[in-house]
This record gives sequence, C-alpha cells and structure tokens, in this order.
Amino acid sequence: MKKLINHREHFVSDMLAGLKINDPDIDIIADTVVVRKQRKESGVALISGGGSGHEPAHAGYVAGGMLDAAVCGEVFTSPTPDKVLEAIKHVDNGDGVLMIIKNYSGDVMNFEMAKEMAEAEGHKVDAVIVRDDIAIEDAEMRRGVAGTVLVHKYAGYLSDEGRSLAQVKEKTESMMTTLHSIGMAVHPCMVPTTGDYGFSLEEEEMEIGIGIHGEKGIYREKMETVDKIADRLLEELYKYNDSSELIVMINGMGGTPLSELYVVTKYVMASLENKGRKVTKLLVGDYMTALDMQGFSITILDHDEQIVAALEAPVESTYF
Repeated sequence: MKKLINHREHFVSDMLAGLKINDPDIDIIADTVVVRKQRKESGVALISGGGSGHEPAHAGYVAGGMLDAAVCGEVFTSPTPDKVLEAIKHVDNGDGVLMIIKNYSGDVMNFEMAKEMAEAEGHKVDAVIVRDDIAIEDAEMRRGVAGTVLVHKYAGYLSDEGRSLAQVKEKTESMMTTLHSIGMAVHPCMVPTTGDYGFSLEEEEMEIGIGIHGEKGIYREKMETVDKIADRLLEELYKYNDSSELIVMINGMGGTPLSELYVVTKYVMASLENKGRKVTKLLVGDYMTALDMQGFSITILDHDEQIVAALEAPVESTYF
C-alpha cells in the first residue's frame, strides 16, 4: 500500500493538525472535534460529523455561515458519544444546538446518546437526519450522502437569520423532502488504515449506487460513456423528483480529476436540458468524498428562492 501517511493509527490526528495549520480560524478540542475559534455568541449552533474520509466534509465546513463544530471519528467509523457531547457543550450559547446526522446506524445511535447526555446537563438539543441516497429503496433506511452539505449551508443560513431551534429544524426537514442523490464509481477507494478496498471492479465495469464508505453499489454494469451514465443516474433521480426547476450538485468522490468532473457536468447539464429541466443553481466540486474513490454523485433539490439565496449567501469556508 502506497499512501501519504506516517502511521495508520495517526491518520486522523495528523490530518486534523494539517487542517488547523491551513485554517487558523478553527481549533481542535477533545482531540478530534473541530470548532470555530470564535464561538458564535447567539443563534442556533450547528453540529455535524461522522467517520473521517469524506473531506472536506465535515470539518471543512466549520466556518461562518455553516457549521459550528464537526465531530470526527476514525476513518469510516462513527465518533463516540463523549466526543459529540464535548462539541455540544463547547458550541451551545443558550439558543440551542441542532445536530445534522447522516443516516447510518452508528452515527444516529451515538449522536442521539450524546443528545440525551447533553439534555441531562441542561442543554437544548435537537436533530435532523439526512436520508438523500436513493440507491436504498426503503426511505427510512436511505443513507445520508453529498446532499448533507446542502443541509449544512441551508441550516447555517437559517441560524444566521436568527431563527429559533424549532424553526431551523422544521424548515431544514421541509427542504430535505425533495433532496435526492445517487452516485457511481469506476474504481473503489482504499482505506488507508487497513489497506483494503471496499469492493473490486473489473477494468470494463462500473458500479451504480455506491455508498460513501466504500460500499458497493446496487448493481454493476459494463462501463458506458459519460453521456449515458449521466442519463442513467438522472433517470433514477427523476423517479423521485419531476420538478421542472432544480438545484443541482455534481460531487466528486475524491479520486476524480476536476477535468473529468467538468466533462460530467457538460453531459449532466445537456441531459437535464433535453428533459426540459431548468437548473437555477449549480454546484460542482468535491463536497463529500470517499477517500480516493473515482466516480461522482448527482444531488438534486427542488428550486426554492430562499434555498438559492441560502446557497449563495456568504460563507467563510473555502470549500463551499
């Protein structure tokens, strides 16, 4: 295994140390919790997190206009409840804390445990669970993937508007009703702490419906041209959203060159235009990755003027 790491067991701590050097506006507390150096004096505080390996999510979005803290677990491993509790205690300014949780059993369990512990200490905490991955047929079991980043931005905007904890939760959950994503891969990711691949693909194969933790997809097919892949993924998304005006995110999975992501963008936009869909806001880049997986995901969301305004509002993160 050839990876740019010193020691497998220090991968996350070394990564966070480098992140802090690059961004002097953050601090690291409790070893693996990334927080804003200047704590927000008022407004709902936002916490997200999960296993590492999805950078820049979530630590890269700890910034004005987005998150107040990100709780980082080991690679593809949920952070423990005590770390989440430390984050809650650090960011709570009295206006309440909203946790944004991706729908994985470990994340949900550990964040909910931390919520109970924090409430026992007098903190006001609530949560939203992101389930945007349509690769899972059962809506309750759908995983939180790249759409989670749009939730961070929208909730951050609502907090900056001075909305209450209940209002931020209600409006965020309403926004998520039309938030849907699906991804694909041409090469799996290698986990640097184990040296293992999540699955294997032959040279002429592609995986449709992959997860962000190296999970294989819902089906495997012969590799197609980019225009046909774009059509395929969008057809899956259209089953859940037939809106004529859409917000679209094209997300790289970590190992996809930006040049190829722009090729994807050309054909995704052409496919949308051919179907009569108007894109009112487009985001292209690496927002939530799966280490060095080669592939991309598409996220769509109903057009809403307030959501577009939220996505275009100033943010201090260099990754959004």
